[in-house]
Amino acid sequence: MLEYVIGGAIGIAVGALIGAIIGYIIRKKSAEKRVGSAEAQAASILENAMLAAETKRKEMILEAKEQILADKNEFEREVKERRNELSRQEQRLNNKEENLDRKTEALEKREEALAKKIKEYEELLEKVKTIREEQLKLLERISGYSIEEARALLIKNLEDEVRHEQAQRLMELEAEWRENADAEARNIIALAIARCAADHVSEATISVVQIPNDDMKGRIIGREGRNVRTIENLTGVELIIDDTPEVITISGFDPVRREIARIALEKLIADGRIHPTRIEDCVERAKREVETTIKQAGEKATFETGVHGLNIELIKLLGRLKFRTSYGQNVLTHSIEVSELSGIIAAELGADVTLAKRAGLLHDIGKALTAEIEGSHVQIGVDVAKKYKESKEVLHAIEAHHGDVEPHSLIAFIVQAADAISAARPGARRENLENYIKRLEKLEEIANSFDGVEKTFAIQAGREIRIMVKPEQINDDTMPLVAREIVKKIESELEYPGQIKVNLIRESRVVDYAK
Repeated sequence: MLEYVIGGAIGIAVGALIGAIIGYIIRKKSAEKRVGSAEAQAASILENAMLAAETKRKEMILEAKEQILADKNEFEREVKERRNELSRQEQRLNNKEENLDRKTEALEKREEALAKKIKEYEELLEKVKTIREEQLKLLERISGYSIEEARALLIKNLEDEVRHEQAQRLMELEAEWRENADAEARNIIALAIARCAADHVSEATISVVQIPNDDMKGRIIGREGRNVRTIENLTGVELIIDDTPEVITISGFDPVRREIARIALEKLIADGRIHPTRIEDCVERAKREVETTIKQAGEKATFETGVHGLNIELIKLLGRLKFRTSYGQNVLTHSIEVSELSGIIAAELGADVTLAKRAGLLHDIGKALTAEIEGSHVQIGVDVAKKYKESKEVLHAIEAHHGDVEPHSLIAFIVQAADAISAARPGARRENLENYIKRLEKLEEIANSFDGVEKTFAIQAGREIRIMVKPEQINDDTMPLVAREIVKKIESELEYPGQIKVNLIRESRVVDYAK
């Protein structure tokens, strides 16, 4: 039984082993079959890939050959075009070279011809020079003049002809200008004067103080003159105490100081206590009063003229002009009148009225400081106005109102005219007899200094000069030129108020004005 069991087990084991071997053999064969199939498939794929690669290589080689061929053709075409272009340029250069050769040859021929003509011209010029010298010698023998004498004669004749034409042209221009300008100017000036009719009172350069009796003179003089010396030292003026009954005269260059002395002296006389301490007190009070008066006068002037916005220092300087005179004319009154006249004239001409009145009011501002600062009142006025920031138009009007510089603005011309109108009013100004006589003599001396003047007469208080000329030396054509030269010399050498009429008399009369 055991044997049957063992035999059965062994049989089962052998069967299982045989089955396993058979199965292994079957799987091996199957695997080998699959491997063989895969190898065959791989070989097929590799073969196809190699065929495709070979095909692609051949295509690329073909394309490269085609590209090389196209590049070769393009290069050959460009080379051909370059050769053709070089050939054309070579042809053009050859043509230009030929043209240049022809031009050079033509230029050489022209140079030869020109050199020949220059030589002929030099020969001809030498002949002309010889002929000219012969003709000049012949003319000298015929005319009796040398070359220099003939040249001088020709120049003189030409100068006479030009002078004649110049005088005629000057007369024509003046007549044309005056035809309308004189009438219009007279109308404007007459209107300005009529609308600004100010009163004029000549003022003295000294002050006179009335005293109750002559005994007061001794008290004012004081013991050994100490009172009068104190007054003079404190005020800077001179007291003239002479035999004139009940009058003491105050003399001084500065009108403000003279006014301070006058007020102080009147206070001392009214008080009756006259001694150095009291004099000092009265002088100090008088100074304060005068300063107040100056400021009020300046403010009143700006109010009357309607000029606003002035610096306070300029207003004070305007007030100082109340105590300043020029040829006896009060300068502040004159400045106010010039301002009014300037405004009226500016209104008629369509100019800036406010600016004209401002320039007119300030045109003589420098006269307030002439006693303290050296120089002309014109330059002082310009410096002061510039210091207090006045406009360029006002500065120029101040500088030009006496002709120190040529006016180049309408406002400057207006102020210059208004100043002349105010100064030329009858009774507006006066001067002492000695200066008056000297001015007339100088006026006649200037006119007599010109060649061809026979007699000279200064008339109408020096506002006109009549000049009798020699007919054989000065003709009608040259009279305007002589008048103009006399006018210029009067303007440059003489100081005078207003204007002077220069009247030349021959067979006809030519009138001009020194302004």
